[in-house]
Amino acid sequence: MARTLMVCTLLAGSSAIVLAGQAPYPAASPDRVLGHQDRVYSADQFSNTVSVIDPADNKLLGVLRLGDPQPRNLSPLYRGQLLVHGLGFSPDGKTLAVVAVGSNAISFINTHDNTVLHTTYLGRSPHETFFTPDGSEIWVTIRGEDYVQVLDAKTFEPKTRIQTPAGPGMQIFSPDGKYGYICSSFNPETLVVSVADHKIVGHVKQASPFCPNIAANPDGSQVWFTLKDIGKVQIFDAKPPFDVIKTIDTGPITNHVNFARTAKGNFAYVTIGGLNQVKVFDTETFEQVATIPVGRLPHGLWPSGDGSRVYVGIENDDQLMAIDTATNKVIASIPVGQAPQAIAYVPGAVTEGTGTDNLEPLKATENSVQLSLRAVGGARDGSAPSNVSLFDQGLTQVVQASVTGLEPGKEYVLALAGNPDGSGTLQALSNFKANPTGASIVNALGPIRQLVKGEDEQPKRYLVVALKTADGIGAPVQVQAD
Repeated sequence: MARTLMVCTLLAGSSAIVLAGQAPYPAASPDRVLGHQDRVYSADQFSNTVSVIDPADNKLLGVLRLGDPQPRNLSPLYRGQLLVHGLGFSPDGKTLAVVAVGSNAISFINTHDNTVLHTTYLGRSPHETFFTPDGSEIWVTIRGEDYVQVLDAKTFEPKTRIQTPAGPGMQIFSPDGKYGYICSSFNPETLVVSVADHKIVGHVKQASPFCPNIAANPDGSQVWFTLKDIGKVQIFDAKPPFDVIKTIDTGPITNHVNFARTAKGNFAYVTIGGLNQVKVFDTETFEQVATIPVGRLPHGLWPSGDGSRVYVGIENDDQLMAIDTATNKVIASIPVGQAPQAIAYVPGAVTEGTGTDNLEPLKATENSVQLSLRAVGGARDGSAPSNVSLFDQGLTQVVQASVTGLEPGKEYVLALAGNPDGSGTLQALSNFKANPTGASIVNALGPIRQLVKGEDEQPKRYLVVALKTADGIGAPVQVQAD
C-alpha cells in the first residue's frame, strides 16, 4: 500500500499526468469528472479506423482512417494499416497506441490533433498493447509468435523482448507499476513479470488455452482474465504467490473484462459475445449483480474516469453503447466504424483545441447488414442463437457470424442455400469447429449481401450452418431467420 501511495503521489505531482481512480489507474487517485476533454476510442477492425467519441454528449466526432477497406488490401500493402484491433494509452492521456493485427504495426496517435506521431512495425500478429504506469515503456503482445515486445516510450522503438509461451494474448500492469500480467491465447498459463527487470516472477494456471483479455483492479488486489473458448473468467491474487481465487462460468464467447469503482462498491463488467450481454460481478463476493442486454456481439469495454459509465463496443452492430453504472442500463448508442474491438476511455485526452482535427465522417460504404440464424425447426421469436453481420466494403462484404447453440467440438460449415429451409445444394463459405461452449466466430469474404438480398437480378440465397461430413456438407442445423 505504501508503494502504491508513493507512486500515486509522484504521478499526481506532475502537471502532465491526468490519472483517475478507475482502471488502469490506482484507486488512490482522485476520480476525473466526465467532461468534453475526455475521449472514448474504438478500434474498428474491418473499416481500419479509430472512432473518436466525446463522452460528455455521447457524440461521434469522426474517425481517424489508418487504412483502406477491401479489396485494396488484398494486393501488397505498401501503405496504411490492416485489421485495426488493439488500443492502449499513455498515463498523461496525450498518446493513443493502436495495434493493427494484419499489418503487424503499432501506430502512435497525438490525442490533441489525431495525427500519427510514429508507426513501429513488429512481429507476426501483435494483439494488444499498454504503457507502463510510469510512462517509460510500451509492451505489445506478439500473439503470432512467443514474446512481448517492449518499446521505449520516448522513441517508440524496440528496446527488448520478454520471452513467453507461444501466443501471448494481452498484458496489463498492476496499478503500482510493479508487475506486468501476461495471459496466453495458445497456452494455459498466465505469466507475471517484474516490470523493473523484465524477469518472470510468477505463473498462473489458466483453465483453458485461450485468453484474449486481462485487467487489474484499481485497488491492486485482483487480476481478472477472460477465457473465450470455454466461457469463463478467472480471478487471481495480484500479489505473490499469485494464487487463483475464483473461476466463474460466464457464457459463450466471453470477450473482455474491466472494472468500475462506484458509490455502491467495486464491480467487474464482462462482455459475453454469444449472449449479447454484459454481466456485472461484485469483486468482493464474486456474485453476479446484473445482466445488461446490449447489441450483437459485445467485445471491448472501458470505464469513464469517474466510474459513472462503462463504454462497450458492439462488434456486429457497429455501435458503442454507454452503460450508466448507477442503474446498469444502456443510456446511449453511438455509431462507430466496422466491428469495434478494443475500447479505451482516456480522461483529459484533449486539453487544447477542439480535438477534431484530421477526423473524417463515417462513410456509407462502412454500413453493415445484420441477419439472424435460428435452429432448424426453432421458433421465430427473436431468440435466434446466432447472428451474422455483412460489413460492406463496396462490391464485397466481410462476413462475420457469431454462432452459438452447436455441439461442442463438432465441425460445421457456414454455407449458402437455395431455399429458406436450407434444402437443396449448399455452397460452402467457411469451415469451422465449435468451441467447448458450442460457439464460434466465423469469417468469410464475398458479395454475400447481393446474394442474400437477391440484388442485381441474382437469385436469392440463404445463409445456413450445416454439419461438415467426410463427404462434404451434411444437413443444416441452423437456417436464416430473416
